[in-house]
Amino acid sequence: MTGFNPDNPMIVQGDMTVLLETNNPLYVEARDSLARFAELEKSPDYVHTYRLTAISLWNAAAAGMTADEICEALLKFAKYPVPENVLVRVRDQASRYGKLRLVRKNGNLVLEGPDKPTMVQVQRFRRVKPYLQTPLDDTRFLIRDEDRGALKQALIRVEYPVEDLAGYTDGAPLDVEMREETVSGKPFRLRDYQTDAAEIYYAAGGARGGSGVLVLPCGAGKTIIGIATMATVKQRTLILTTNITALRQWRDELLDKTTLKPEEIGEYSGEVKEIRPVTLTTYQLMTYRKKKTDDFAHMDIFNAENWGLVIYDEVHMLPAPVFRTVANIQARRRLGLTATLVREDGLEEDVFSLIGPKKFDVPWKSLESQGWIAKANCIEIRIPLPRCMKMEHATADQREQFRMSSENPAKIAITERLIRRHADDNVLVIGQYLDQLDLLSEQFGAPIITGKTPSKERQEIYAAFKRKDYKVIIVSKVANFAIDLPDANVAIQVSGTFGSRQEEAQRLGRVLRPKGEGLENIAHFYSITTRDTSEQDFANKRQRFLTEQGYGYNIEFDDLGEEDEKRAEEVWERMKRLREKRSEAEIESEYEEPAATTK
Repeated sequence: MTGFNPDNPMIVQGDMTVLLETNNPLYVEARDSLARFAELEKSPDYVHTYRLTAISLWNAAAAGMTADEICEALLKFAKYPVPENVLVRVRDQASRYGKLRLVRKNGNLVLEGPDKPTMVQVQRFRRVKPYLQTPLDDTRFLIRDEDRGALKQALIRVEYPVEDLAGYTDGAPLDVEMREETVSGKPFRLRDYQTDAAEIYYAAGGARGGSGVLVLPCGAGKTIIGIATMATVKQRTLILTTNITALRQWRDELLDKTTLKPEEIGEYSGEVKEIRPVTLTTYQLMTYRKKKTDDFAHMDIFNAENWGLVIYDEVHMLPAPVFRTVANIQARRRLGLTATLVREDGLEEDVFSLIGPKKFDVPWKSLESQGWIAKANCIEIRIPLPRCMKMEHATADQREQFRMSSENPAKIAITERLIRRHADDNVLVIGQYLDQLDLLSEQFGAPIITGKTPSKERQEIYAAFKRKDYKVIIVSKVANFAIDLPDANVAIQVSGTFGSRQEEAQRLGRVLRPKGEGLENIAHFYSITTRDTSEQDFANKRQRFLTEQGYGYNIEFDDLGEEDEKRAEEVWERMKRLREKRSEAEIESEYEEPAATTK
């Protein structure tokens, strides 16, 4: 063991976890350093727990951070001696990235390693061996071009993340430039961090650029960075988005801020099937098939044009079936955009190996301090279960208990109080369960948007909200995905998915976009939870993401008066009657609600 200072905030443990004291004067500096190479696991009030993982260390290495720099950071902030095994493990894991490289030699794809013992060891892995062709010498193997992605997946599974320096096939040219003025005549230029992100990704067109993920907060202009990358690459581009709303927002931004003409931009959706020099589609369409045994009907879009760039918007939402196709197009430049690398399905390794490592990451609080995103005031309001539900809740199974606590009918009264508190603000009420959202819509006379709302109707409601025809709109899980509502400054979360940190990030992002002229640049994010239930436990997990970004939750308690109890009982009976009228399939769909209709 080595290095320590009793006044420091960090305790490094032998199991690769790091405890960080939040009330230490060095907390912010230590947190920002740690976030570059470790993942946040727990975030109670006074001590946060981080873990040094293979992926977190490889992302740090891919971003240019050396093993020595990581070890120096641990030693700099350590309160007690750092276990030697941790430093050894950090050096071993961080140095593995780039130990194996994919390169081009005389037009052939070659896997090369540092020495013969390493390559002998690699050959012994059963999942890797099928992709190794003719050995050129003791440290190099020929690889078939079609195995490029599969080999990278196999190598990362055995903790040998390969650095891909094999370069890219140029796509068909695209004549596109960024405007200096938008279509409406407003001055436009990239922010410094947007320029930096695009340049770091492209790397002057060299082999070390052209694939990777850029991590920026919601509202920081990830779409603009994607467009700037297109204007730099100047090749035909395929853009995959989360839903039809996001697709059309991309189209609008392209027309507003580039020299592209409408006829150069195609929409490939359930409504329109256009293949043009810039084509926009959705993940839902990519994974559509009539039956589970059928092939995916639209995957051939990846080969429909000579694409030079493929952009994956909200790459943390990339569906698992699409990874198989991504593995086959490793010769195309690939850009992933996201606010969080967290995937609830654990496929971060596939994003790393197939889309590319994290190339750029800017802290949310950093952009907030510069005024590029709104300051966030995050409040959790904990309320009890009404008396009328307690026995029914106690005898229900675990999943039904979560639903009941999420649909707590007393939340309607609390939401009403919050809307009154923010009578002059623009409010999104976001939830998971449709009966609950229908009653909220009825209560406030507010329009509701769900996965079944036709895209045209959605656009009309969003447009009316921007015009301030509505001060409140009710939105289901579709609010988790790209919605451009710059003037929305209050979000009230009445129910959510089981502990999803990515969902918390997306929902907060709906109100973080900088506000218009004359508006206070502060966002309010409320989460109403039922205390002493599984919903509160899952809410604590979701909040880990916000703590990782430097946000704190203030906790408020709201006890129910007699009037609240009486009203909750009436609402609960209505909810039960509504649910009885719905089919089992409709109820189940709320756990996997579609974001858009696809064909």
